[in-house]
Amino acid sequence: MALPPLTKREQVRESAFSTVWSEQLNDAFKNIAPYYDRGNQVASLGCWNWFLRQFMSMIELKPQQKVLDVCAGTNAIGIALLKREPTLEITAIDRSTDMQEVGRQRAEKLGFHINSVIADVHTLPFPDNHFDVVTLQFASRHLRIDHVFSEIHRVLKPDGYFYHCDMLRPSNRVVEKVYYAYLRLCLSGTGLLFRSSPAAYNLIQYFINALEIFYSTEELSILLEEKGYDNVSAKAIFSGMLGCHRARKPL
Repeated sequence: MALPPLTKREQVRESAFSTVWSEQLNDAFKNIAPYYDRGNQVASLGCWNWFLRQFMSMIELKPQQKVLDVCAGTNAIGIALLKREPTLEITAIDRSTDMQEVGRQRAEKLGFHINSVIADVHTLPFPDNHFDVVTLQFASRHLRIDHVFSEIHRVLKPDGYFYHCDMLRPSNRVVEKVYYAYLRLCLSGTGLLFRSSPAAYNLIQYFINALEIFYSTEELSILLEEKGYDNVSAKAIFSGMLGCHRARKPL
């Protein structure tokens, strides 16, 4: 399919998916929450923790820093960060109460406390220049990311860093076609294995469609620079099927 230019990509994404984002995703993640982490392990053929380590390897931390984890889900990032630096003050924000409840239980079992905020991440309820570090993993495909990236830039302190990781659109067309074929197969299989509700199972095609008009690793780097970040660096994994980014808010 012909991709719209970067300047129009967000308009096309919102036109195509706004109903899914506003009306369907909450019900799907309510069903998925109890098995979200196990499901990701199955769908990634056991690579999920390796993906997390690849992302974590990009993140630099200092004691006592304030960290915001956007679309925190089951708190995988917050827990991994606290294991590295227990003095961090971590705030998790997500609109899914069910996902955050699973995340709260996971953190408490390990003796960690993560502040939880249930809210729409498109309008972050925090003051300007508040956090030293902001993370966002495996969620931007479901967001108006030009707006979210601007909000993250606003709440970051000058010289603070934003770390992003998600499934992206491979630049290579052959890799892209193989990728989508695998995703259709594994998402269907995972849905059957965990007995997903119709609300979750019916979104399988959406997940493919969302990637088809999403960004490549290189395009996301350009978007970050356009939003005012500098020192942007990226890591493309599996020919760009997964991408990790590191970007700074200038002084």
